[in-house]
Amino acid sequence: MSAADRLVESMQTLLWERGYTATSPRAVQELAEAGQGSMYHHFSGKAALAVTAEHRMCEELRDQILGRLESGATAREKIAAFLTVDENVLRGCRLGRLVQDAAVVNDEHLREPIATMFEWIQIQIRDVLNEGVSSGDLPAELDIETLAATILAVRQGAYVLARGAQSAEPFRRATEGILQLLPVSQREATRIR
Repeated sequence: MSAADRLVESMQTLLWERGYTATSPRAVQELAEAGQGSMYHHFSGKAALAVTAEHRMCEELRDQILGRLESGATAREKIAAFLTVDENVLRGCRLGRLVQDAAVVNDEHLREPIATMFEWIQIQIRDVLNEGVSSGDLPAELDIETLAATILAVRQGAYVLARGAQSAEPFRRATEGILQLLPVSQREATRIR
């Protein structure tokens, strides 16, 4: 692995563990086993390295999210797969945790990859819901945009609840709750019975 890749991977790890403000360039360099000269050869500074790490996190999350949203036969099954508890639930969402850092929120370059990713996730959820309406799994009168935003918000909030309780149980309850509220079409209701 190149020094640049080690630096990016180390920044990803530390952003998730500590956040942006609490991550020093020195900590990244030590974890990456790279010197200061190497870091500044590849990146103009901490912010540039963090943005690169955010983009890499987004790529990894895209693959995970697409895998989950493609894993079911019906829209409800796909949304349930998206909402499934993962092994890192007590660590929280890698990106969601960053927007709680004032330095990230106040810096357009640091905030942009996260905002773009959340928008992309909502589009993927919206597409699944639209497919559900088209196939007859979900009722046609659904407000797809609002429901997609709600599903993402519940997942993000469920991470916060799980971290606060240091238990995956609040995450499970929150995601089970949104599935209970997800309406089904008459055709789907008949099939489920």
